[in-house]
Amino acid sequence: MGNLSNFVTEFILMGFSDIWEEQVLHAVLFFLIYLVALVGNFLIIILTTLDHSLHSPMYFLLRTLSLLDLCFISVTVPKAIVHSLTQNSSISFLGCVMQVFLVVLFACAELSLLTVMSYDRYVAICCPLHYQIVMKRRSCEHMVAASWISGIVSGFLNTAVTFSLPFCKSNFVHQFFCEIPSLLKLSCSEKYLAEIGAIIVTTTLGFICFISIIVSYVQIFSTVLRIPSVEGRSKAFSTCIPHLVVVTLFLNTGSIAYLKPVSEYPSVWDLLVSVSYTVVPPTLNPIIYSLKNKDMKAAFWKILRKTVFK
Repeated sequence: MGNLSNFVTEFILMGFSDIWEEQVLHAVLFFLIYLVALVGNFLIIILTTLDHSLHSPMYFLLRTLSLLDLCFISVTVPKAIVHSLTQNSSISFLGCVMQVFLVVLFACAELSLLTVMSYDRYVAICCPLHYQIVMKRRSCEHMVAASWISGIVSGFLNTAVTFSLPFCKSNFVHQFFCEIPSLLKLSCSEKYLAEIGAIIVTTTLGFICFISIIVSYVQIFSTVLRIPSVEGRSKAFSTCIPHLVVVTLFLNTGSIAYLKPVSEYPSVWDLLVSVSYTVVPPTLNPIIYSLKNKDMKAAFWKILRKTVFK
């Protein structure tokens, strides 16, 4: 069979179901999830911008994470909702290219930013006297910029390599968005060296981030356990545990999606794994980071009183 990538104009996203009632149910669930993600992340951005008590490095990084999460979930979920409601699951070739690029960009940038956030917690807890010097505004901006750059480079690299392969088997993608492992299944090329190289580069970035996070938290927990007061330990853990939960969920599900062998017969499990790293973290992050955060709740009520009772 000839090379179809020269004249393929669209891909068909198979999604979750072919049954209309189930498609509507998926659309409603995705809409509710998307609404929660939008409200939660916008709320964090607004609070950390308007309340001057939340202008510390930790909340600057949290605001950047919320912005990344908004972008990340907006790449896949709105399109999936439209596909379910219109029963038109096609996506243009260029649209698929952009979706792959943006998913990789925001995923890698988020992983890098989570690493920076773990370093921020390490400095705050293990080196509190040097915190203002190490985590000054310019340093934070440089680290955030490096996170974005790592995402852009990874996005360009993986997208260029993926779409340089010939697609000659089919244009049916067994996912609710254009995901690299599902696209590789459609290639008739046996020469995956370039894609393997791109995955190795991305995996190396992920491994470096993972090791950095582990080292930071080993130091953090060893320091926290030496704090004499129960209140001090509780406060330290309350800022660290949520971050560790987010990192664990994001890394585990993302690694499974990209490193596991691609199945010949796609299952619901494959879809759920992809949902777990593209949809769940952006939705849960604002809940995890703000629900038990006294400063965030105080800022919320303060701004609400000023707005409603002014």
